Amino acid sequence: MQELLSLTKDLIRFKSVHTDPAAIKRCADFVQAYLAAHAIGFRRFEVAGVPSILVMPHGGHAPVLLMAHIDVVDGPEAIFTPREKDGRLYGRGSIDDKYAVSLALVLLRRQLERLRAAGRDQSDLSFGILITGDEEIGGANGAGHVLAEIETDFGIALDGGSLDKIVVKEKGLVRLRLVARGRSAHGSRPWLGENAIENLMADYARLKPFFQVSAPDHWHRTLNLGILTAGRAVNQVPDRAEALLDIRFTEDDDMDRLLAEMAAAVRGELVVERRDPLFLGGQSPYLETLLALSPGTRVGAEHGASDARYLSARGIPGIVWGADGDRSQHADDEHVDIYSVQRLFAILDDFLKEVKTF
Repeated sequence: MQELLSLTKDLIRFKSVHTDPAAIKRCADFVQAYLAAHAIGFRRFEVAGVPSILVMPHGGHAPVLLMAHIDVVDGPEAIFTPREKDGRLYGRGSIDDKYAVSLALVLLRRQLERLRAAGRDQSDLSFGILITGDEEIGGANGAGHVLAEIETDFGIALDGGSLDKIVVKEKGLVRLRLVARGRSAHGSRPWLGENAIENLMADYARLKPFFQVSAPDHWHRTLNLGILTAGRAVNQVPDRAEALLDIRFTEDDDMDRLLAEMAAAVRGELVVERRDPLFLGGQSPYLETLLALSPGTRVGAEHGASDARYLSARGIPGIVWGADGDRSQHADDEHVDIYSVQRLFAILDDFLKEVKTF
C-alpha cells in the first residue's frame, strides 16, 4: 500500500488536464519510466496527440484487461497537491482515476515478480493493462483506438462503481447543438426583429415532451440543457442562439428514431455533435469469480459513462469497478478511501491468481 499511495501522490502532482497536453504526456512518461524500471515490456501509442500505454502478455492475448486513465478535469491549483487525512487521500485524480493507474501498475509488478521467481516471464501474465490519456473527453483516441488492436476476454474499467457495487451497464450519450435563428433589431423596437432566444426556448419546449418518461431508479432517457449562447448586447434583438444539450439513453431507446423525430419537431437546426454507445457488460465466468471473491458485492447500473463503452463496441464482456470515493469525482474535495483501495487490491490480486485456471 505504501508504494501504491506514493505512486498515486506522484501522479496527482501532474496537472494532466486537456488544456495542458504536455502535462498529460509528462504523466505518461512517468508511467513509462515505472514500467521500464521494472523491466516490463509495453507499447506506447500516440493518436491525435493523446498518449496511451499498453502492457500485454508476450504473445498478444490477455485473458483480462485492466483499464485506467491519467487525464483529469481542471480545478484549483491546491487540489493538485495530494494530502492524507482521516483515512482518505485527497487530490485531483485521487478517485478519478489515478489511484487506479497506480493499482494496475503495482498489481502488474507483483504478478511479474511471482512469475520470474518461478522461472517464467511476461508471456505468462494472466492480464494486461491499458492506461489512456483522454477518458475525460470521450476516449476515442485512447481506449477507442487501442482496443481495436488487441485481444482480451474480459475488461475491467477501474473507473467507477464502488467496493459493494460492480457496474454492468451504463447509459449511452448523445450531445446535440440546437441552433435557432431570428432577425436583428434595436432593443427599443423589438417588433422590427425576431428574437432568436425566444425561438430557441420554444424549440427546447418542443423537445421536452420526448423525455417525459419514467422508470425505476431513473433508468430512462434524460435531457439536460448545459450551455446557452446568445446575444451581443442587451439593447439588441439577437439573431442567433445556440444551446448544447446532453442526452443519456438506455437500451430501451431507439436513438435513430428518437433523433429523427426530435429534428422534425423543432423549427431550428438540430446537429448531433457526439454519440457514444451504451456499455452493456454481458455475462462472463470472470464476473462470477469476482463476485465469489467479494461477498456482499452486487451488480448494478450507472447513469454516467466511461471508456467501458468501447468494450461493448468490440463485443468484449466487462465491468466497471473501483474503490470508494463518496461520489467526489470532479469535486474540489475529491478523495479516495484508502482502506477501500487496499481491499480492492487484495480482491483483484486473488482474482488474477485464479484467471490462469479459466
